Amino acid sequence: MVQIPEQPVPSSPVPSAAPTSADVARLAGVSRATVSYVLNNTSAVRISEPTRRRVHEAAEELGYVPHAAARSLRAGHSRMVLMPSPNVPVGPLYSQFFNELQWALSRFDYTVVQYGSVGLGGDEAARAWAELRPVAVIVPGGGLGPRGVRVLKRSGARAVVTLGPEPVEGAHALLLDHGGVGHSAGVHLLAGGRRRVGVVVPREPGLEFFSKARLDGVRRALRGTGATVTELPLAYEEEAAAGLAARWRSLGMDAVFAYNDEYAMLLMRALQDEGVDIPAETAVVGADDLMLGRLLRPRLSTVHIELPSGHHLAELVDRVVRDPGSVPEVHEVLGARVVHRESS
Repeated sequence: MVQIPEQPVPSSPVPSAAPTSADVARLAGVSRATVSYVLNNTSAVRISEPTRRRVHEAAEELGYVPHAAARSLRAGHSRMVLMPSPNVPVGPLYSQFFNELQWALSRFDYTVVQYGSVGLGGDEAARAWAELRPVAVIVPGGGLGPRGVRVLKRSGARAVVTLGPEPVEGAHALLLDHGGVGHSAGVHLLAGGRRRVGVVVPREPGLEFFSKARLDGVRRALRGTGATVTELPLAYEEEAAAGLAARWRSLGMDAVFAYNDEYAMLLMRALQDEGVDIPAETAVVGADDLMLGRLLRPRLSTVHIELPSGHHLAELVDRVVRDPGSVPEVHEVLGARVVHRESS
């Protein structure tokens, strides 16, 4: 009987140890302190450009990256700015704003982390955010209360900034007055002789934060004028828009503020398919001033919304992080003006 020798089982490769700042220092021929100054962009110490270049080249060759947790321990706080994902769908305008904000914060040497907190709200959400020990939290929309602000600050958050319709005790606030968006549209339609105004209210969950305020703004603009306002629930679906357009003439409206440009384009196409003349029979106004609205025929009238610049908000966050005891500031930042085009 011939015995076949057992083949050795190949062992998994042992991962090499992660490179350290000492390894970078040896390769670059500098001290560990110099490596720290260069890679952490410390401006208080002057380092020559050739030395900076050697350190960066050594770090790249070794695949070294600074340890964020260790850097946080040395500094006494992290450089993480937490941005909970909005619990509502946001359009291109707000996506552009959040992208600009992330870029501006990175210029201040902050690491931006987006947190998907679907299903969490209020104090429960604040506790989940606090577990990550961010140095700052920027909260879009409503839901965060004074207790949640205190939880975040006790966990080490130096700056808590809210973007919503009302300030929150203990937090810096950028107030977004969506009522002003609806008011601008209402004033414009009234000035154009329209007296029976419909207002689209999206059926999509979560958008009440914006849509209710915009509806109230139109009502405020038309109050006491004899003009009427009709609420028009609408899902963002072709079938739903076609159904509303099919009974449009029976509703007797001569104008519609369609919540935003996307809903306006959806409804306008359905109205045109039903033979409704725009603007002769019905004036249409959207909001957000999207490029696509200018490509329609007739071109879409819209409310141009002025959001704060991402750089302005990043400067506020950095200022509060450096001076966490500062008195909370409240800024009204949402501007609105109508851009009159052919659809109204």
